[in-house]
Amino acid sequence: MKKPPIIPIGRYIDPLTDFGFKRIFGSEPNKDLLIAFLNELFKGRKVIKDLVYNAQENNGPVKRYRKTIFDLTCTGGDGETFIIEMQRAEQKFFTDRAIFYTSSKLYEQAPKGNKNWDYELTEIYFIGLMDFNFDNTPQDKYLHRVRLAEEETGHTFYNKLGFIFLELPNFNLKEKDIKTDLQRWLYVLRNLWKLEKIPVILHRRIFQKLFHISEVANLKKEEYMLYEKNLLDKWTEYSVLKTAEEKGMERGMERGMERGIEKGIEKGIEKGIEKGKEQFVRNLLLNTGFGIAKIAALANVTEAFVKKIKGERKNQ
Repeated sequence: MKKPPIIPIGRYIDPLTDFGFKRIFGSEPNKDLLIAFLNELFKGRKVIKDLVYNAQENNGPVKRYRKTIFDLTCTGGDGETFIIEMQRAEQKFFTDRAIFYTSSKLYEQAPKGNKNWDYELTEIYFIGLMDFNFDNTPQDKYLHRVRLAEEETGHTFYNKLGFIFLELPNFNLKEKDIKTDLQRWLYVLRNLWKLEKIPVILHRRIFQKLFHISEVANLKKEEYMLYEKNLLDKWTEYSVLKTAEEKGMERGMERGMERGIEKGIEKGIEKGIEKGKEQFVRNLLLNTGFGIAKIAALANVTEAFVKKIKGERKNQ
């Protein structure tokens, strides 16, 4: 019997998962990593010396997007707000959402009950890391800095609201072509999970720390399980999209594109989720000493399903 594929786990974590994103950029002991990354993004426009992480509120993405949107907010030393968001799957109104999110943060600055408020606001910046592309973007364009400007002259109209969008799929520089520290950061975000050692271009103290905390071998068992579950989500989404595309095109040829895509998505979701759960169970059986009941609970499957996979492993 041919051995089914399992979820690929390299030496280092994938930064484009919820676990990886939060481990690298979202914890107090590692906030120097986020500060260094932001300073490269702003490169002289702002100098960030310290950050305070803000509690995550419940006004974020709606439920159906929670597995594809990871975000955190923090406050700089001058009171400015930074919203850092990782958007893994394409969303039709992503820029609208960025405007809405920053607008809500502006609105929150209004002091309740203060009739003498003069409308002075602190700065707000939205940083969107995108694992997809905007429409009609040149293939080599990966960085967008957006501000409110006067249309005819291009002069800045308002300097307390800014947006930075990074189209990660468009960043395809090879190691030998890396020249700036921002390019080094983007190279890490794109390639960390595939690397087996620290490249020469990343032999700097800040990146050495990043590689150390990102090494899978340094994860506790609970962290490993959470990371693997994140990978399951990511690969399931990939399977769903690929199957939807293939099935959608087939049905589209026969019955019309719109009906075909709907059918492909429906079958893709079923097939992708089932295959993802099977891979997850195989990894649990292979890498942990958990019993059948616990594995079934973690993978959200029946104990009979786990026993079936376990039996297949013994027969291989």
